[in-house]
Amino acid sequence: MLALRLARGSRPLVQLRRLLVAAASAATGFLLLSVLAGAVAQPAGSFPRLLWALIPLAVTVHFAVAVARADPATRPREGLDAAGLGPVRLVLVAAVSTAVACTLGSSVALAAFLHLRGDLAGLPFDGAGAELLHAGQPLPVAAALTLLVLIPLAASAATVLALRPHPPLAPQTGLPWGIALGACGLAALAFAGRGGAGMLVGWSLTAIGLALAGPGLAYACGSLVQAVRPGALRLLAGRALQEEAPRIGPPLGVLCSVGAGALTALALRDRGGLLVPLGPLTGPAAALVALCAAATLLTSAAEARQVRSAEREALLDLGAPAKVLRTAASLRATALVAVCVPLSWGVAQLTSLALTR
Repeated sequence: MLALRLARGSRPLVQLRRLLVAAASAATGFLLLSVLAGAVAQPAGSFPRLLWALIPLAVTVHFAVAVARADPATRPREGLDAAGLGPVRLVLVAAVSTAVACTLGSSVALAAFLHLRGDLAGLPFDGAGAELLHAGQPLPVAAALTLLVLIPLAASAATVLALRPHPPLAPQTGLPWGIALGACGLAALAFAGRGGAGMLVGWSLTAIGLALAGPGLAYACGSLVQAVRPGALRLLAGRALQEEAPRIGPPLGVLCSVGAGALTALALRDRGGLLVPLGPLTGPAAALVALCAAATLLTSAAEARQVRSAEREALLDLGAPAKVLRTAASLRATALVAVCVPLSWGVAQLTSLALTR
């Protein structure tokens, strides 16, 4: 009940983020149900399709965690311990709020899926997707509910793990592991080629490697901004970027992997193209992954801005012009783009070479 009251009294922007989580959960749930229906109609080769559908599930969970972290209601404040809202209780509140939003999305996905299949009559567009969704085959109820419940369970568990009290880690710690996993992913892609489960393993390892390396890359961008006799503006931008690196680094790495995948698909378009693992739903699934990755990065940036609000107000009180703060923010964004775009292009080139061997 406490989580529901906090959700009802949240700001409009926070409510909008939760609605976006519900929308992403609905799209992911619809995709999982579609893959399940296809597996019932054509059992041969259905397991790899289900594994590929886990990628949208992973980015949806990542987005839900970012929204929970940016929620002001889950941030520890003075005096809340006396009211019984310590760090552990706040983590549980965040997990419940995330589960509610994802459950709402899963319910919408089930209703839309049954409606487009023609199982729910009396509404517009009833049965419009009967052929695509294999309406002639019965849908396993237990399997469908299991897939739908998987979304809120995974999102709430990931929220607990991400928000639990733990000492902060240095941004550079994950950089060697990220590089190592990325290299393993490229090797797996070169071994598997353009088909099979090996390609999924290679893409996943590469994406995880970039996510682990993201904080180190963001920290390096901050060091680059401050290099060679920096002035006050570059010092402000660089140190702020280094401070924000643990928050924006992982979603930045995920977005780089999405960009590298898109560039790889374009590079291989004239050489037979990539595997289409989800059939006609591959395009919508790719769009969902890209939108969730971008939304996660924007949400993490907004969280970093909230955390640094006290420093920003202190600078304004000391007489720093607001234009200087805006220029510093633009400089941080430019530095990230200047590093991440070539990185995505380089990963795409290596991936293309690995897949054409």
